[in-house]
Amino acid sequence: MSSHRGIVLTLTLLLLVSTCHALPRKPAGPSLADQFLAPHNVARAAVRMPPLVWDPSLVGYARQWAFQRRRDCALRHSNGPYGENIFWGSGTGWSPGQAVAAWASERRWYDYKSNGCSRGQMCGHYTQIVWRSTKRVGCTVEVCSSGGGTFMVCEYDPPGNYIGERPY
Repeated sequence: MSSHRGIVLTLTLLLLVSTCHALPRKPAGPSLADQFLAPHNVARAAVRMPPLVWDPSLVGYARQWAFQRRRDCALRHSNGPYGENIFWGSGTGWSPGQAVAAWASERRWYDYKSNGCSRGQMCGHYTQIVWRSTKRVGCTVEVCSSGGGTFMVCEYDPPGNYIGERPY
């Protein structure tokens, strides 16, 4: 009986071990969506705007544009139907959080009273992130094929940055 119990225990352990190895493994760390979405929503929360939600159709649009830019990684907008923020960084070590942080750092140049940017400064990336009517975002990362860096793009729907309107 004791020998039979040992065999059953051994077979059960082997089954558990083989079952564990057969299960797909979840990648370590936050998803690409979470890496983009979390810093966007931190910036929005700072001005009491509701959080954005991740939109796969916007991701698809962003991927198409980033793929077109993969050879030159030129900082050109797609001029599509969405609001859009683009980022380029030299090398391949850039994270989505760094791109969003760069855009959000323009907050220091935005003056709510005048509803404009400080002279000679950009703040439109920031205002697009926090735009009141924007509900959805989708972003992607593309490493430039020529070794020319990393290109990131986020699409926003509905778009923002309408002249004469305040973001929040």
